[in-house]
Amino acid sequence: MATRSAKIDQKADLIWAIADKLTGVYKPHEYGDVILPLTVIRRFDCILSDTKDAVLQKYDEVKNLPMKDILLRKASKKDFYNTSKYTFERLMDDPDHIEENFREYLNKFSANVRDILEKFKFDGHITTMANKGILYIVLKEYTTDCRLPAETDICAIFGGHLKT
Repeated sequence: MATRSAKIDQKADLIWAIADKLTGVYKPHEYGDVILPLTVIRRFDCILSDTKDAVLQKYDEVKNLPMKDILLRKASKKDFYNTSKYTFERLMDDPDHIEENFREYLNKFSANVRDILEKFKFDGHITTMANKGILYIVLKEYTTDCRLPAETDICAIFGGHLKT
């Protein structure tokens, strides 16, 4: 029971750390408009981390083929993938271009993930955070480790849109 409580405390600490970065730019009732999409994006990032290099290699081989989607799903061992060279950690290497690089990273997800992300209407928040100078520091809060436990089934959260 103590371990479960510690995990809950750790997750609460993460949420509060992110909320602290949003203070002044967003009102408290708007924090979820940023925290939820970023949590989902980070979870996708973590799920794909083990096959990232294989997907990038496969993408170089098949990027001009009509059936590249099927081949990239096979390379990722999931029903989704990302062909960007970036991960959350790699985004931190170039703070001067964080907005451009983060958008590129998001746009390189497979169409089914992009469809989910569009439903969050998150694009305007990226612009707001970049203009206010907090995009990098907010994203940095998500890079410490893969914050969601491995047993979290993101596909169950999004119904039939994805399969792991």
